[in-house]
Amino acid sequence: MTRVALLSGGKDSLYAAMQLWPVDYGIVLFYEFPRPSPHLLNLGKTVETLTLTGIPIVVVRLRRGREQEKTVELLRRLGADEIVAGDVYVEEHLRYMESVAAEAGARLREPLWGMDPVELVHQEAEAGIEALFTGADEKMRSWLGRVFSRETVDELVGYARRVGVDPLGERGEYHTLVLSSPLHIARLGYKVVETLKAQDYYLLRVV
Repeated sequence: MTRVALLSGGKDSLYAAMQLWPVDYGIVLFYEFPRPSPHLLNLGKTVETLTLTGIPIVVVRLRRGREQEKTVELLRRLGADEIVAGDVYVEEHLRYMESVAAEAGARLREPLWGMDPVELVHQEAEAGIEALFTGADEKMRSWLGRVFSRETVDELVGYARRVGVDPLGERGEYHTLVLSSPLHIARLGYKVVETLKAQDYYLLRVV
C-alpha cells in the first residue's frame, strides 16, 4: 500500500501525517491564489523542513483551471492507495479532496476532520511540534516571526479568542513553517531576511 500525505510545511498538515505515519511520499502542491503564499515564498525552507522527516518530497506548482486534473495525474503516477490530508472543518476543502481521491482511485484519510480547533492546537503543541509564524493577516500580525510551541500555545489561544480568530488559522488567518517535530531528525535552522506586505497580508521571507 502506498500512502501519500499532502503537506504544506505547516503544522496542521504535518500533524495529520503524524497520525497515520509512516508515509511513503509527501506532496507539496502550490496553487495560483490571488494572495501570495508564505509556503511558496519560502519554498526552499518548506522542502528542507519536510525532508528532515525522512520521506521523499514531490513539489508541484498547479496552473489555474487544471488543479484537480494535475493532482489526480500525480497521485496515479505515484500509485497512491491512500491520501492523507489535514482539513479540519472547511467543507469545500473536504469535498474537493473527496473528489480528487475518488478520481485517483485512492482512499481519503482526514484524521483531523471534525476536531475542536482549540483542542487540536493544544494537541499539536503537546506532540512536540514547534513552528514559525511566516504569514499573518492584520489581526494575527503581532505573531509574525514568533514560534508556536508548548510554551506559547495558551497565549495563542487566548489572543485568538480576544481578536475573533480561529486559533488554528484554518481559513488562512496565519501560516506556519515547522521547525521541529517528533518526525524531524534535526531542528530546522532559519534566518529572517525581510517582512513583506501583499494585499493586507504579511509574510516573512526566511533562509
